[in-house]
Amino acid sequence: MKRIALISTGGTIEKTYDALTGVLANRVAVLDVMLAQMDLRGVSVSRLALMNKDSLDMTPEDHALIAATVHNALRDHDGVIVVHGTDRLAVSGEAVLERLAREGAMTKPVVFTGAMKPYELRDTDAQQNLTEALLAVQILAPGVYVAMQNQVLAFPGVTKDRARGTFVKA
Repeated sequence: MKRIALISTGGTIEKTYDALTGVLANRVAVLDVMLAQMDLRGVSVSRLALMNKDSLDMTPEDHALIAATVHNALRDHDGVIVVHGTDRLAVSGEAVLERLAREGAMTKPVVFTGAMKPYELRDTDAQQNLTEALLAVQILAPGVYVAMQNQVLAFPGVTKDRARGTFVKA
């Protein structure tokens, strides 16, 4: 049985529509709903709701907290998935890479994922991206990656290409 830690930080993937305010916001976690719809034979997923922020609101302290949490989760798991907002995902990915390299802890795969469109929308990439991350974290070599939209890219040098709405290697 593969033991996977799934750390959620918020982001578009978890945004829900608030009918009272008329806006999409990070208020309710939807990852449990997504996971419940999957057949996860041979995988044990431990959920850790670290924060529920739009990544544009993240501070350097938030990125450091994500890196520390990933580092700690690697001790008891075979891999870690970080669900993150796409706007600052690359900043956290680089922070995790730097922390693990500094600590000599690059022993297992860490996979970041998120979505360009919320799970609640019909035309969303959320379920596909989470599914890809769950597979990728089981088969990749130790390192830090982003898995989204049918591709896996290794840090360092991953950036969001806003014009194309995807991640690329710089």
